[in-house]
Amino acid sequence: MADDVLKHLGDNAKYLLEHKCGTIPRESLHLPGPDFVDRVFAASDRNNRVLNRLAWLFSHGRLRRTGYLSILPVDQGIEHSAGASFAPNPAYFDPENIVKLAIEGGCNAVASTFGVLGLVSRKYAHKIPFIVKINHNELLTYPNRYDQRMFGLVRQAWDMGAAGVGATVYFGSQESARQIEEVSDAFQEAHELGMFTVLWCYLRNDAFKKDGVDYHTAADLTNQANHLGVTLQADLVKQKQPTNNGGFNVLKFGKTHKAVYEKLTSDHPIDLCRYQVAGCYMGRIGLINSGGESKGASDLQEAVTTAVINKRAGGMGMISGRKAFQKPMAEGVQLLNAIQDVYLSKEVTIA
Repeated sequence: MADDVLKHLGDNAKYLLEHKCGTIPRESLHLPGPDFVDRVFAASDRNNRVLNRLAWLFSHGRLRRTGYLSILPVDQGIEHSAGASFAPNPAYFDPENIVKLAIEGGCNAVASTFGVLGLVSRKYAHKIPFIVKINHNELLTYPNRYDQRMFGLVRQAWDMGAAGVGATVYFGSQESARQIEEVSDAFQEAHELGMFTVLWCYLRNDAFKKDGVDYHTAADLTNQANHLGVTLQADLVKQKQPTNNGGFNVLKFGKTHKAVYEKLTSDHPIDLCRYQVAGCYMGRIGLINSGGESKGASDLQEAVTTAVINKRAGGMGMISGRKAFQKPMAEGVQLLNAIQDVYLSKEVTIA
């Protein structure tokens, strides 16, 4: 297993696997482990039904009882258009194949839309944890607008037997205040009904791009997006892995501190990702990084690299969609398993 990880990392293996973190020490973190629900959530205000569903999530799939998570998300049929998402492999126009990929791929859960999961819920909701994505960025309105809108009710997700609900907030957008209020209400109801919550803590504002650099994935900005997300009582945070830093300073807005850049981060990707973990209450709320778009031949290497960075930073796992479902199912399963192998490998340690 360790040899496979090394093979996929290629020339980056030494750079990533031998890095020693000199920023936030690993001893400060609440790291994933088999006892994570008991160690972290049992002391929280989550009721017993939420704890039961979190325990099911952590005890399902190839990563069961490790404290790590591998989730298949497929809501891109709305977010990016069904044609853009499923034309590379039209089999996934059929919702059942989405769930089959998650099961065959050994995932802890499958995350998708009300329509996808509702249509197959009687057959599969008891076989794999369902996470219903309750809001989406609909791109058929012309001209396009970027705004997450609710597509259904939390109780609909509960009625179909979902274990959890997911939502996105575009922090930094003009519509973020309304989205925060909607998601806060939805997550409170989900917890009351006994479902866990997952928040896509994304940034969205054209002003976050400056001088050819995209600060939507800056470590300092995404740390704060994560911190807002866990304040909304997300039980898991999904975030894009950081690619740069210093967004607050370059964009000259908000508040930050020089220690963020001199002490708490470096330019190494593992240290940048660790700062994202710090924003999630030092790992008390698990950070799952996204796999990103499919680029073809480089997908496997990119997915494994992202997983290694996430794990070594103290994150909780990966949520990988397009890299898996825009391929024949056998290749998608192989990619999901390669990601999971990183979290199963004892040789890939916390930096």
